[in-house]
Amino acid sequence: MRYYLGLGSNLGDSKFFLRQAVKLIEEQGLGKIVLKSSLYLTEPKGGPRNQNQYLNAAAAVESSLSPEQMMAALQKIESDLGRTRNPAQPNRPRKIDLDILVADDIIKSEPGLIIPHPRMADRRFVLEPLSEIAPDLIHPVLKKSVLELLRESGDKGQVTKLGEKL
Repeated sequence: MRYYLGLGSNLGDSKFFLRQAVKLIEEQGLGKIVLKSSLYLTEPKGGPRNQNQYLNAAAAVESSLSPEQMMAALQKIESDLGRTRNPAQPNRPRKIDLDILVADDIIKSEPGLIIPHPRMADRRFVLEPLSEIAPDLIHPVLKKSVLELLRESGDKGQVTKLGEKL
């Protein structure tokens, strides 16, 4: 199965956290990273007003894990890298955020696991890096490519591609 992941960080050494997460995905046997986007500097969306800009990226992982296993493993990596979750503050700053954006053509909606990611089509900070590695990927619900979703996005948030890969 191919998973497309969104990665983000806006606390501490964000480059380190993003790159360490990708390294741990392979080291912990979640799968093989087959594609990595560039790093993107993006403005925060929601949450406290005075937070740092985010570094965002996307990666594709070939894996035999089920979506539930993958989500649990990604949350463990987040925890290992120092992320603490507070359901009352979903958009607060974080060292690392790992999201399953798309998993093959799976459509799933369960508590704690919604695939495809429910807000990915409304977020340029997700679509820009994802379009770099998978512009023709079809959103399983909206039946549009990532590039089409990016072109149609009403999100005017600042997204700046940096000159280095994840």
